[in-house]
Amino acid sequence: MIQFKEFTLDNGLRCLVHEDTTTPLAVLNVLYNVGSRDEDETHTGFAHLFEHLMFSGSVNVPNYDEPLQQAGGENNAFTSPDITNYYLTVPAQNIETGFWLESDRMLDLAFSENGLEVQRKVVVEEFKQNYLNQPYGDVWLKLRPLAYQHHPYKWATIGKEISHIENAVMDDVRGFFKKHYSPANAILVLAGNITFERAKELTEKWFGPISGGVKYERNLPQEPRQTEARYLEVEAEVPLTALYKAYHMPARTSPDYYAADLLSDVLGHGDSSRLYQELVKEQKLFNSISSFVTGSMDPGLLVIQGKLNVGIDPQAANAAIETIVARIRAEHVSEEELQKVKNKAETSIVFSEIELLNRALNLAVGKLMGNPNFINEEGALVQAVTSQAIYQQAQEILRPENCSTLIYKAAPGSEAQEELEEALEEE
Repeated sequence: MIQFKEFTLDNGLRCLVHEDTTTPLAVLNVLYNVGSRDEDETHTGFAHLFEHLMFSGSVNVPNYDEPLQQAGGENNAFTSPDITNYYLTVPAQNIETGFWLESDRMLDLAFSENGLEVQRKVVVEEFKQNYLNQPYGDVWLKLRPLAYQHHPYKWATIGKEISHIENAVMDDVRGFFKKHYSPANAILVLAGNITFERAKELTEKWFGPISGGVKYERNLPQEPRQTEARYLEVEAEVPLTALYKAYHMPARTSPDYYAADLLSDVLGHGDSSRLYQELVKEQKLFNSISSFVTGSMDPGLLVIQGKLNVGIDPQAANAAIETIVARIRAEHVSEEELQKVKNKAETSIVFSEIELLNRALNLAVGKLMGNPNFINEEGALVQAVTSQAIYQQAQEILRPENCSTLIYKAAPGSEAQEELEEALEEE
């Protein structure tokens, strides 16, 4: 059981405190309720760009990292379609340094043309290296707009296209900060060797004077029910042909979420899953295959992804997947198979709570979803899933017309293709 207490400042900042006297460290986690889904379609990639800008210095602290490192701390951040999260770890006795740094950049981030130019170049280079110039790097740039046609999940967190980052101007940046980076739109979690009383005192001291701002009210276009299968085939210089199948599924906050999550585990989580056993070990169609869920706050995706063995026809591989999918729609998962995936899922939850940083993040996410005690209830939610619930989700999610299929073909002359040709010549 993860113990915690909570309070809310007058400016709207929601705060949670998790005391752990067994560690010499303290964590300060600030979750902002903004992700790439909150961007304008003509200005995508801003949530991620802003994550970088937050480390460019504030009006009072030109170098964020230096004072934190002097206090023995370290920090990082990440952006997702749903949230932007900043976190730091520091020896508990130096936690006030963390309060000073995080509150100062929430209060008054330094906006300079030079800082924007530097971070813009960093993000553009990241876009090129990780998405455009890396094998399979642009998969989600293609799969998201195939699966989503209305909801802003249709573009990746890095952005819809690189020009949106290259053309970012200061007025856009200032407007984004004003709209999303305020106490009213943030959740603060303190975890580790700090008392509730001390955490509250420091929070009121450092964050209390900041103006609350206007709480962001999200009003996004919803994705309609998919009624026709979608298909895209592309070719690239990659070692192996890959296949991706995306099915719309319930949101993280839906009561049906865990049945859908366990359905994906039955299909393709680990070497004992159905897809791996049949298509990798028995039929040897795939080099690797798995399935997972995106866990999105709005309705997300159940994704099957695999890399084919050299020489396998993608259409045959796709048909083999669809045979297994049809079978799981036609029958109930056995109690033995269900309990196995439940135990794996609950073990993952338990292990995730070992790290202090994970506990802090999970508390923040639970608070964002409206239930800060979610961290203590998730295991029970997993164990409560029935075979019938999985069957019902299979009927709804794994409908053929609910599927978007991307075949990512290895171009002739790529490395694996050359190896195949050489082997055939030797024969």
